[in-house]
Amino acid sequence: MYRTLSAASLAVLLAGVAAPALAQSAPDWSGPYIGVYGGVLENNEDAGEGLVFDRDFDGQFDDTVILDGTTNNAFSPGSCDGAARATAAGSGCDIDPTGIEGSIRAGYDMQFGRVVVGLVGEFSAVDLEDSVTSFSTTPAAYVFTRQVEQMAALRARIGFPVGPALVYATGGAATARVENSFRTTNTANSFTEMVDEDEADGYQLGGGVEWKLAPNLSVTGEYLFSNLQPGDYVVRAGPGTAPATNPFILAPNTAGTDITRSNDGLELHALRLGMNVRF
Repeated sequence: MYRTLSAASLAVLLAGVAAPALAQSAPDWSGPYIGVYGGVLENNEDAGEGLVFDRDFDGQFDDTVILDGTTNNAFSPGSCDGAARATAAGSGCDIDPTGIEGSIRAGYDMQFGRVVVGLVGEFSAVDLEDSVTSFSTTPAAYVFTRQVEQMAALRARIGFPVGPALVYATGGAATARVENSFRTTNTANSFTEMVDEDEADGYQLGGGVEWKLAPNLSVTGEYLFSNLQPGDYVVRAGPGTAPATNPFILAPNTAGTDITRSNDGLELHALRLGMNVRF
């Protein structure tokens, strides 16, 4: 009798322990949630990027800036990713620093058996710099910089529960606010911003793992790729105090030369950690 009761008691005890564990291993993912996220971003540098020029103001940046009386390219020293370390090309460029971001999000998931589908909206505060430099034979350095300050996204996601975790893929539309700037060591010409569009639109793709710590609390590790197309940013090099032999203002166009960067895309890789509260 004693052994029978002990075995029964043990069975009840084990069932009591196993029930929460079983519930934890197969949570229900349906419902709304809000979350906070933080992480780092890397800009996918374009090794062939530089500055391009429009000498005849036809809107096509396909002209070469030529030294007076020659056929020599005034920008023959070349270009490099990042901001110039000094005036001459031999000093190279600083690599763009790793960016950081902090995000808030809200979403809703619905579980259909072994599949979870949902929609998530997100807003991020971002600190990311993307610079490129070209060097002239003067010598002088010309630096274009994009500073990504904010990003918003609306993405769908689909996931598959694995024990207490949800493994998911996500994708959707994204937009960012970008601050453009220009600096140069050229003190002879004038430089005027002709076009300055501060939005970048595109898409995001990624995936992650969300792990339930409790019925209403989860942690997430996530990777996101963002492909954005920033608006135009054009700077005009004008006469300033430069002589008529200055390559930017050679006849027949003595008004100047429009300059922009060759790469109009912005590709970002982000790694994030976050926490969601579910309702």
